[in-house]
Amino acid sequence: MQATDIAASGPAAFDKPRLEAASPRYGEKAIKVFLAACALISVVTTTAIVISLLAPALEFFGEVSPGDFFFGTDWGPTFEPPSFGVLPIVVGTLAVTFWSLLFAIPMGLGAAIYLSEYASPKVRKTIKPVLEVLAGVPTVAFGFFALVVITPFLQDIWPVGDGPNIFNVLAGGVAVGLLIVPIIASVSEDAMSAVPNGLREGAYAMGATKAKVATRVVFPAALSGIVASIILAASRAIGETMVVLLAVGNTPQLTFNPLEAVQAMTAFIATTATGDIATGTITYKTVFAVALLLFVMTLLMNLLSIRLVRKYREVYE
Repeated sequence: MQATDIAASGPAAFDKPRLEAASPRYGEKAIKVFLAACALISVVTTTAIVISLLAPALEFFGEVSPGDFFFGTDWGPTFEPPSFGVLPIVVGTLAVTFWSLLFAIPMGLGAAIYLSEYASPKVRKTIKPVLEVLAGVPTVAFGFFALVVITPFLQDIWPVGDGPNIFNVLAGGVAVGLLIVPIIASVSEDAMSAVPNGLREGAYAMGATKAKVATRVVFPAALSGIVASIILAASRAIGETMVVLLAVGNTPQLTFNPLEAVQAMTAFIATTATGDIATGTITYKTVFAVALLLFVMTLLMNLLSIRLVRKYREVYE
């Protein structure tokens, strides 16, 4: 190339190559727009739910004192005279959640450790899909299973007294626990499988057994994902409706006895909202107040999950 040609071409002849495509990628832009629309729809839906619950709930608290609602121990909004102490159904919801987690956490984590550390690839490919299919079983089936199988079984093996009532917290907790086992097992197994193999190999090189590697190396390294799976399962248990409605009963009472029938918040919403309630009455507004409280409880669980995940998160290069 002559000097005159170089001078004529100017600085453009020495520009760095560009990474952008020569022609516009309309397909990629369409995908970005679609994903942004999905995120926007999620935000709009959540906002719409809050707005739809907030207005009737505020009207409810304009007629009922928040102190009587949150700290009252007598729940009977459909009775005459009505009482609006929400504490019994909150305790009922938390009792079912507690027993479900007490049942599901050992089973779910045990399954996750087995699939991640002990099972062969062929066994893992067979068992994990079958375990995840359990999450797709209709919840009404779990409710009937608790009513006709779990409760009679508990009554037969109970060593003292008459055992659980026909409707009881323990049977409902076991059924909800079966429902959330796949959540804990699947998410925890994914977290354990993401742990670098170098940590395992280093532990084996130091003479650790497979059990010690699983419980003292892999488990702590995957703790953030495990905590997230438990919180996610707890949120799922708090919002369960059909199982607690069929197995736990519909009797609001302030008790921690797992052998007794109680009423959960979701069961109250399901039975009351589908009944013959006049729009605009105080009973009608009670449904929205309970639903808003349930929404706030679930939101707090998710915020707790985010904080715990960030606290125990391990980053590997």
